[in-house]
Amino acid sequence: MHTFGNRRDIDGLRALAVIPVVLYHFGFGLFSGGFVGVDVFFVISGFLITSIIFREISAGRFSFVDFWARRARRIIPALSVMMLAALAVGWVLMPANDYSQLGRAVRYQAMFVSNILFMRQDGYFNPASDFKPLLHTWSLSVEEQYYILFPLLMVLLTRYLRHWRWILLGLLIVSFALNIAVIKRQPDAAFFLLPMRAWELLCGAMLAVFPVSDRKFSPWLYQGVSLAGLLAVLYAIFGLDKYTPFPGWAALLPVLGATAMIWANGHASTWAGRLLSGRAMVAVGLISYSWYLWHWPVFVYANAVSVDGMQALEASGWVILTLVLAWLSWRLIELPFREKRLLAGRKPVLFAGLTALLVIGFAGQVVRSGDGIPDRLSGQALQYAQARDWQRGQKECLLQRDSEDMSKICRFGGDEQTPPMQLVWGDSHAAALKPAIEADAERYGIPVWLASLSGCLPILGHETRPQCQDFNQATLQSIREHKIRDVVLAARWSLYLYGEEDGDMQHVLYRDDSRAIAEQEIAKDLSAMVRSVRETGARVWIFKEVPLQRQGTVARLASLAMVGRSAEKLGRPIAEHLARQRFFNQLFTQLSAQDPNVRVLDPTPLMCPDGVCRAEFDGYSQYMDENHLSDKGGERMKPLLAPIFLSENAVRGG
Repeated sequence: MHTFGNRRDIDGLRALAVIPVVLYHFGFGLFSGGFVGVDVFFVISGFLITSIIFREISAGRFSFVDFWARRARRIIPALSVMMLAALAVGWVLMPANDYSQLGRAVRYQAMFVSNILFMRQDGYFNPASDFKPLLHTWSLSVEEQYYILFPLLMVLLTRYLRHWRWILLGLLIVSFALNIAVIKRQPDAAFFLLPMRAWELLCGAMLAVFPVSDRKFSPWLYQGVSLAGLLAVLYAIFGLDKYTPFPGWAALLPVLGATAMIWANGHASTWAGRLLSGRAMVAVGLISYSWYLWHWPVFVYANAVSVDGMQALEASGWVILTLVLAWLSWRLIELPFREKRLLAGRKPVLFAGLTALLVIGFAGQVVRSGDGIPDRLSGQALQYAQARDWQRGQKECLLQRDSEDMSKICRFGGDEQTPPMQLVWGDSHAAALKPAIEADAERYGIPVWLASLSGCLPILGHETRPQCQDFNQATLQSIREHKIRDVVLAARWSLYLYGEEDGDMQHVLYRDDSRAIAEQEIAKDLSAMVRSVRETGARVWIFKEVPLQRQGTVARLASLAMVGRSAEKLGRPIAEHLARQRFFNQLFTQLSAQDPNVRVLDPTPLMCPDGVCRAEFDGYSQYMDENHLSDKGGERMKPLLAPIFLSENAVRGG
């Protein structure tokens, strides 16, 4: 058995784990792979916890109650205070939708299953995750699940099997193989769930139970292994990034690196070990748990009230604040419990820990059941928050992927006997135009149809989803049968070619190693669709894509209002929007130049005055989320659609 004693190098290794995690989260680009610090923590936890369990089992004095009481004393007090603080600050800063999600996360973490919740939501690297104050607790849930199951396994294995270490090694290999098998098909499951992460903890566990030989190797071997381990971890910290499939094979770098350092530094004094054992590193390592707990909610809330995004100097100030909070948490919460100055007995601490989790979980459930307590908000904050739900019937006009009736179309304006002469056709961005369509249809007394299917580009030939093919064929047939005069094509065009800005390619239809070839393909298909519509005799109006906002911008509106900060300048530089839309702008210009009955409608001048595509206008959010227009935003598109109705009036002599 490997004994660990007072390992200052392990405290330093904790520092090496937590520092890059914090700096990565606060946006310091040099630490592009800083998230691997969590993997180093897993190895350390696996080693230390297994060492304790195995030592006590070998001495015949292991107790489940004692073990779980120590875990409760170590984990729950600081965690409980952090979650209560997150709820308290969220009450002041978060709009109802986000606060409701926070309540849900609190409830899940009180049961140590928040990793399952976050696995079902946006991935860890998705920008939307930057607005979840408890996202970082996923790793605590993984560890707690391990702490519940692993002692039971160890007791059974050591009691009934002679060669039980081979079972642990087998479980390690199976877990790693699962990680490799799952990461391509379900990357979020590979990232968040214990079965695909257990091998990292088991690497540390194998160190703890591996029989120690009396044989001593050359000091240079220990030096080499320790240095190689340090370099592997550093390479992961500075060489990997959010686009690296992770954990996968890449996780071997921090996991084996940490394992190598723990092994080598436990047998000899090495250069790397002495570096980790320095006073500053040990000091950071001692507060690493509290620092990890507090850094993320501070980042989330600081980000929520930042108008222009967190700059390096501002981020540095917030990092210093997290260090102060970490030291206070360690000094005032962690130490009194760990040194048994509070709740010295094992049963009292277990009872208090479970009670605290029940109370906090109940508080989270109250917030969740109350839909985020919207009555907290008033005035401007409420106005912004309400924009995050469509209230004008857009969803009723938006077919979903599981819809059976692909011919469903919404109708507005005119009398029921008059056949519609206008049709707006596209994906959910077409549905977002409903307030403008409905208002103009009523104003001019001209009936118009709205045909929209979520996630479906208004083209034929390249679409892989049968529902989209059926919907687009049915819509084109309706144009022919009813002799529609004007057809508006509206979509989030760039999504199907370039994907999401965070790298998510789920909705991309045009995939090719060469972007130029993919652009040629979508140009060919869209040109063919325009020709098909023109052959029916209808004029074509192409509605350009609404400027996208950065992730979290719309949520930030209400948070800024809640602290009395102006959001007038909140938005995206028009240059970024035009850069993403360059190809489509050229394509639409070309199509309109080839045929005078193909015209382009551009929302950019309306939404991007003074070089900024603003998130809000006149006290209202223009967006429901980062890419869809809100009720007010959709209504503001009336002037763009008016020429269609005016031209119809001219045809009818109105």
